[in-house]
Amino acid sequence: MSFSIGSRLRNHWRAQWKNHLGTLALVVLVFVGVQAWQTRGVPSGPAPDFAFILILPDGSQRNSTLGAWRAEHPGRPVALHVWAEWCPICRAEEHSVTRVSRDWPVLTVAMQSGGADAVARVLAKRQLPWATALDTRGEIARALGFKAVPAFVVVDDRGQLRGASVGYTTEIGMRLRLWWARLF
Repeated sequence: MSFSIGSRLRNHWRAQWKNHLGTLALVVLVFVGVQAWQTRGVPSGPAPDFAFILILPDGSQRNSTLGAWRAEHPGRPVALHVWAEWCPICRAEEHSVTRVSRDWPVLTVAMQSGGADAVARVLAKRQLPWATALDTRGEIARALGFKAVPAFVVVDDRGQLRGASVGYTTEIGMRLRLWWARLF
């Protein structure tokens, strides 16, 4: 009796589903462990308030603080996305951050990427319509507990840091963190 490849695969999966479930559980455990290790320095509790030069999507600049920027988006969780001009993984996330920023308040933090004019040129060249805080010496990233970029964290409507991630974060991952902070 000959079996098609499809029926052989189905029979294999039926016979081996417990092994595959164990493998999936191990992958999830490793992923969660790596994320926990990467975000171990992110403080819990209230988000630190810090001052910065804010570069707006139209290219204008003004002084601001995280508290003042959050006050422009009352009652909503906001996202902080720490990136660097020289970071290839940050570059890969750009379109996801842009799409998320259409629906949620996102403040990007340009870490060690040059002065205000240099960062404004990068934003214009890459057509990134982001509100961007300038972090020339990495002080904002350190205050948030991040030692690497890209990094993403949500500040909920009560000012608490939530859902931090380091490394590539998918668009759905960003949206789920914001949604979770809004619900809980």
